Amino acid sequence: MKTITVQHYDAFSHVPNKGNPAGVVVEGNQYSEQEMQEIAKMVGFNETAFALTSEKADIRIRYFTPGHEVDLCGHATMATIYALQTQGLLANKTSITIETKAGILPIRLEEKDEKLYITMQHAAPQFKAFNGSRAALAESIGIDEDELHSDLPIVYGSTGLWTLLIPVKQLSSFKKMDPQTATFPSILKEMPTASLHPFCMEALDGTADMHARHFSSPYSGTIQDIVTGTASGVMGAYYAKYVKNELTYPKTLIVEQGQELERDGRVYVHVNKADNHLDISITGTAVYVTELKVQI
Repeated sequence: MKTITVQHYDAFSHVPNKGNPAGVVVEGNQYSEQEMQEIAKMVGFNETAFALTSEKADIRIRYFTPGHEVDLCGHATMATIYALQTQGLLANKTSITIETKAGILPIRLEEKDEKLYITMQHAAPQFKAFNGSRAALAESIGIDEDELHSDLPIVYGSTGLWTLLIPVKQLSSFKKMDPQTATFPSILKEMPTASLHPFCMEALDGTADMHARHFSSPYSGTIQDIVTGTASGVMGAYYAKYVKNELTYPKTLIVEQGQELERDGRVYVHVNKADNHLDISITGTAVYVTELKVQI
């Protein structure tokens, strides 16, 4: 058996045991794809990330849920870049590129108030219609159909990873949400492997613009994601397209998530427009928590 060191970081928070936990393996070249999957399953976090060498970018990152590999993960990117920079493995660069299965993405690093902030470019936004049952969808996350927002569309969205964006009327609906994960694929007929991302325009923190939760695809081996970078990014594109399509650009939105799980986190979503196309990036940070040892 092999013993592997996995570093536990919490992303989108400066405080350990808040934000979203991710496993990071900084020497990912040592492991096969099968071993990476086994390591992620043993760690049990929503994502474990592996840093590898790249011929196309400064580094390559692969992301694994306990159940399968995903193309991109925002919080695990924050954790990985934070780990590499604070361990001196990025030569204190202020900008790098990362190779992912969602494409090659630029990353900016900035020290501010003795904290490291990481800005991650997202892929171009995409949206697809949801034509399923609103009633069944609401029931699958533990709320009533009349709690869904009647004026905003439910759509699949991606800035690197597909999720179903579900606008909800009021903040009070979020605490009682109870995902019936096994039912998701039968409801998401257009995209059965997508996750679900309910959100609203009310927030607990007066400085935040939106509040959200994130429920995992049943194929991922997890139930929910505490603070979601990729989904927060596509929320910014949704906001510009469907909520306020006369935005003054550039616009930064603050998304809060994780409060129902007592793991408060923040994602800063930057929305810009160039040549009539939306440009999305997110800023966050991370904090080291502990070292894990797993055996495969």
